[in-house]
Amino acid sequence: MSEGTMQLRAQRDQRDQRAKRLHRVLVCAAAVPVVLVAAGCSSDSGSGDSTDKAAKAAASASASPSPTVQAAAYGKLPEPCKTLSKKTLKDLVPESKSGKEGKSDDISTRGNCSWNSLDNNGVKGSQFRWLNVSMLRFESDVTRGPADKQAQEYFEKQVQDAQAVEGAKGAKSEPVPGTGDEATAVRYELKKKEGTFKQQTVVARVENVVVTLDYNGAGLAGDKSPSADDLMKGAKKAAKEAVAAVSDANGAGGGKASGAPSKAPSKSPSKSPSKSASKDASEEPTKEASASPSQKPASKS
Repeated sequence: MSEGTMQLRAQRDQRDQRAKRLHRVLVCAAAVPVVLVAAGCSSDSGSGDSTDKAAKAAASASASPSPTVQAAAYGKLPEPCKTLSKKTLKDLVPESKSGKEGKSDDISTRGNCSWNSLDNNGVKGSQFRWLNVSMLRFESDVTRGPADKQAQEYFEKQVQDAQAVEGAKGAKSEPVPGTGDEATAVRYELKKKEGTFKQQTVVARVENVVVTLDYNGAGLAGDKSPSADDLMKGAKKAAKEAVAAVSDANGAGGGKASGAPSKAPSKSPSKSPSKSASKDASEEPTKEASASPSQKPASKS
């Protein structure tokens, strides 16, 4: 074999070897995307599982029950000036022509009505009477609790307020059975320049509603003072009627007003003020509804 032939053969072998190496490189390069694609598919599959698990966890969380509180028993109030019968009004405020309804931003939550009566007998003197009925209804709230519990706290606060009127003389308190779930009567005398006013306040709770009835009387221009016992008898009767009106307005038939057993027995009338009375300032009665005799001029008619 000639030297030229051997050289050509060697060159051909080198080309063949380079071609084989290039082929192997191309094969490997072509295999890389396949591996990457496979890895990518595997990664996507894992991501989908994570997404499914997160979705299931979110669905489970949304399905878990949220905090609840017992619904309020009563959802509305009667018309304030129609809570008392004509006969009762004739007995307690005989010279009153009609009641004056107080302003309310929500008549289903609060209401009050007042009546003035002045029996003017000239030089023989006059008899003055003032009657007011106010009602406040509470709604159940997750933060503040059941409506009846809020009403009970407010009831206790109202009793304490009635017992703490500035200038009151001879204050006495007593429970009033057969009127709502709990009721307390407070009586006292308040001397003013027009005469001595004898105040009777009955605070009653029926379910989630608190009724406060104020009734006072005085003998003016030298007329004799009315009997405190007679005034209290009339106040208790009127308070019982007002509580029955609340029950009737809610289709309850007035059962709580007729002496049904109390679910939350009344605390002692002399108990210290409630520490957890309603924090909502909008739940305070109107000034006219909660005014003491010292805030109501005797000369009004």
